[in-house]
Amino acid sequence: MPAGARLVLATHNAHKVGELRAILAPVLPDLPSGAIVGARDVDAPEPVEDGVTFAENALLKARALAQLTGLPAVADDSGLAVDVLGGAPGIFSARWAGRHGDDAANLALLLAQLADIADPHRGARFVCAAALVTPDGFEHVETGALVGTLAHEPRGDGGFGYDPALVPLGETRTCAQLSPEEKNAISHRGQAFRALAPVVARVLTGSATPDPVADADG
Repeated sequence: MPAGARLVLATHNAHKVGELRAILAPVLPDLPSGAIVGARDVDAPEPVEDGVTFAENALLKARALAQLTGLPAVADDSGLAVDVLGGAPGIFSARWAGRHGDDAANLALLLAQLADIADPHRGARFVCAAALVTPDGFEHVETGALVGTLAHEPRGDGGFGYDPALVPLGETRTCAQLSPEEKNAISHRGQAFRALAPVVARVLTGSATPDPVADADG
């Protein structure tokens, strides 16, 4: 266990660990940067994500990390929900075309499926569930959503996944055409983690630690 670690984030991506630190900074200004570590830092294996909702998958990952490390753990799960597809691809967003993580194939298949759908019916949203789980059994989930419409063709080189297709409400650019700062300010993931941050702060400072059942939110 890295010295000074107090919270572990279910990601092997160092950028996401830094993002969580930045989100927590306003509510925990004295938290050392080394207090938040990622799954890679603790040699955590990837759990099987067999939940049927974003919240279930986020909790599954956070529970596994909390049990492994004995530390409070934070995890998230996210994807794209398309109105005319009844919320699909949803939890299957990363493997919509059949192979996990093939962004280009996933996006191409989705746009082909919606080729004949007119603009007024191309509503969609990015959804994120962020979960906090502590070793003593406390669990809390917050969600965020970035609502928009789907373009007919990919536009932009930024971001990843379905970013080149989703145009946020009030925008003419896709998420892939926004700067990282613009996207982070409105992103589903940023919303969920900012909502979770005060609860994380209470747990890490030991002040008014919530009841394991009464304050849980699924």
